[in-house]
This record gives sequence, C-alpha cells and structure tokens, in this order.
Amino acid sequence: MKSFSSKFLGNPRVLFGLAWLALVLVMAVFADLLAPVDPFAIVGSPFDRPAGQHIFGTDSLGRDVLAGVIHGSRTTLLIAVLATLAAVVFGTAVGALAGYFGGWIDDVLMRLTEFFQTIPSFLFAIVLIAVLSPSATNLVIAIGVVSWPPIARVVRGEVLSVKSREFVQAAVVAGQRDLAILVTQVLPNTLSPLIVTGSLLVATAILVESALSFLGLGAPNQMSWGFMIGAGRSFLRDAWWLVTIPGIVILLTVLAINLVGEGLNDALNPRLADL
Repeated sequence: MKSFSSKFLGNPRVLFGLAWLALVLVMAVFADLLAPVDPFAIVGSPFDRPAGQHIFGTDSLGRDVLAGVIHGSRTTLLIAVLATLAAVVFGTAVGALAGYFGGWIDDVLMRLTEFFQTIPSFLFAIVLIAVLSPSATNLVIAIGVVSWPPIARVVRGEVLSVKSREFVQAAVVAGQRDLAILVTQVLPNTLSPLIVTGSLLVATAILVESALSFLGLGAPNQMSWGFMIGAGRSFLRDAWWLVTIPGIVILLTVLAINLVGEGLNDALNPRLADL
C-alpha cells in the first residue's frame, strides 16, 4: 500500500499544480515587495506593448499590467479563500446536523439546501452583490452563500455512513452527548472528502469572483484579475495583452487547484488505497 505522500507527491500533475500555486501565493504575500508601485498608478504611456521596462505592457491608462497581476493575486485569492472557508463552515454545520440527527431536522435542512441549489448560483451572486453593494466583504458573503450546498450534501452523506460505525455506537453507550460525539467522533472521519471538495471550491470561487469583477461588481478600488479583464475587454483587438495575460493567470490557477484537488482525491480515497 502506497503512503499518502508517495501517491500525492508522486503525481507529476500535482507537482505542477503545487508549483504554480506556490508562485501565486508568493505573489499574493509579497506583492508590495515584488511590485512596489501602486497597481492603479500611471507609470507609462497607454498601450505600451510587453517588453523592456514593462514586461507585461501597460493598459489604456498607462498602468503596469505586471503590477496589476501581482497585486490582483492578493485580492482574488483572499476573497476566494475566505468565501470558501465560510461555505465550508456553514455547509459542514448544516450537513452534519442533518446527517446525525435525521428526522425532521434532516428534512428541513435538506429542503433548505435543495432550495438554494435550484437557484442559478452566479445569478444569485449577482443579485446579492446588487442588493448589498459591491465590496470585498460582500463578495465573500455572496460567494459563500451560493457555494455551501454541495458541502452540506457531501458532509451529510459521510455522517450518515460514519454514525452507524462501532466506535460511534460505543460513544453513545458510554453516555457522551450528541454534540460531543458529532464533533470528536464523527466529523474527524469526514475530513478526506471535505478537504477535496473544499479545495475544488476555491477554484470555483476564483471564477465567480473574477466574473463578478469583470461585470463591475467586484471590490471597488482594489485590483483583481477579473477587474483587469473587464477593464481591458474593450481594447482586445488592439491590446491583446490586457485580457490575455490575466486570463491565462486565472486559467492556470484554476487548473492548478483542480489538479491538486484530484491528487488529494486519489491519495485520500480508500477505494484507491491499493492501486
């Protein structure tokens, strides 16, 4: 039987994903050092092509595209990760309560989950941002609200499977409270699919944030990859780099997250343990 590290790190696609994500994380954390210039500052002539002083060129106002990509990584990743954490926490709570207690609690919570799943998630996010007004905090709320139902269903299914096992029944016989059993005995055994689902949800959150920023519903006065694409779409024929460069960065980041998520699934899936 292969160990987790050998199965996970032995996958070349996972290594590519981890390398790219590490690069993006470094850009986000050290953005002020890597690009000291304000991403909204005018540093050159409009539409300078990628070369020389401006490696990725400049936009229609003379702002450095490279600085925008570097600083935009911080905004995009921060919003996506916080929204995913919010969705995971709420979705886990709903799924765990529904799966463990069953009965009318399960019926109510699952009908609520199904109600949210019937609403087109992106349109729902647009409506929420329009009602709450565009801001980084409201982006996190909107993306979290439309993202939690899949987490709830995954957790519920795992809890239904785990709660019938012997060690859970032994805890019940020992007189432990339901909440203690749920937190200490059941939920730790649902982490594998939760980690995989949560990692893939980050990629979805990046796409939703980028799409909202593209439509002008992103965080105001904060550079993000979606904002860069939205600002450059009118000049696509004359200045291809304004859309292409941040678009490729989004593509590679989402691809890397999905590759890492698939690697986690292969390494953590007990059905593949002997492969």
